[in-house]
Amino acid sequence: MKNVVLLGSTGSIGTSTLKVADDLPERIRLVGLAAGTNTKLLADQTLKYRPEAISVTNLDDANELSRAFGTSARVYSGRDGLLKLATLPSADIVLIAIVGTAGLQPALAAIRAGKDIAIASKEILVMAGETVMNEARRCGVKVLAVDSEHSAIFQCLQDKPARSVRRLWLTASGGPFRTTPKQEFPNITVARALQHPSWVMGRKITIDSATLFNKGLEMIEARWLFDIEMGRVRVIVHPQSIIHSMIEFIDGSMLAQLSTPDMCLPIQYALTYPDRVNSERVQTNLAKIGSLTFEEPDLERFPALNLARHAGEIGGTLPAVLNAANEAAVDAFCSGKISFEQITQTVQRAMERHEVVEHPTLDQILAADAWARADAL
Repeated sequence: MKNVVLLGSTGSIGTSTLKVADDLPERIRLVGLAAGTNTKLLADQTLKYRPEAISVTNLDDANELSRAFGTSARVYSGRDGLLKLATLPSADIVLIAIVGTAGLQPALAAIRAGKDIAIASKEILVMAGETVMNEARRCGVKVLAVDSEHSAIFQCLQDKPARSVRRLWLTASGGPFRTTPKQEFPNITVARALQHPSWVMGRKITIDSATLFNKGLEMIEARWLFDIEMGRVRVIVHPQSIIHSMIEFIDGSMLAQLSTPDMCLPIQYALTYPDRVNSERVQTNLAKIGSLTFEEPDLERFPALNLARHAGEIGGTLPAVLNAANEAAVDAFCSGKISFEQITQTVQRAMERHEVVEHPTLDQILAADAWARADAL
């Protein structure tokens, strides 16, 4: 039995995690749930799963939930609430599925409290991969991947040394604009950008999939998770989204992890690791799929990949700037303030203006994040 704290219980990863918990009641017990502002859904989840503690963003919402649940669940709010849940004494593992940068400090708090963490928020390792992984090694805890791509690499790698790897291959569906001519990009609407061909996800990550920024962030995340330099992390477009990622070894052999796209599978693997547990939720019929195809990513139409590679190679505070400027630009696009093409242009401008700090402290990372958000507006 694993005692699990779930930060981000009302989002797409969070609700998929609850499905896994429903499938495996003898293996997974939810002891903490945190949400943003969707208090109605969090209240329903609390009634069903009976966690020890819950947290929401706003104090007024927390007070309302506290009145509703009395002594049956401790109720927290804001940043302090996330830290309380991340360090809950009964927790074995903390799954962080909070969009954006809000999961960084809870991740570090969980690690320092001796908890394993499962990361669904790319931003944590993009912003502070060096800090997070160093702390995990110091505290002797595991950092487990929930992204389907990184879970695939983890499943294939299985403690093989980095020196045996020639390349890590992250697969990308190509997003909704894989075949869209560049001249049509200025006319792309938010509604079109939110129509992902393979996955049902939240707004931010869906837009990132349309620009391929998500794959760029995953490249940096893989660099830290698997302790491998950026030059050995590659991207290949695989529209069927059946191969979730691959490892190419130095002898030319390749290993891949395949399955029908369903986030429940990598979530389950992270929460039950090192075991594999029976589940009927994910079924893959290769004969029905028929064929698997691959393409080189078009770096002219999707320059986000080159920006991310550059940020990952330079390191320091530059990945935090890349991430924060992208978050601000996505918000601006969704609000109708900038065009689809201007998302990448906004990020590039911020990166060019930033003075990089090498081996930054957490305060310097957060300062770079704040600077980039202000610069991007």
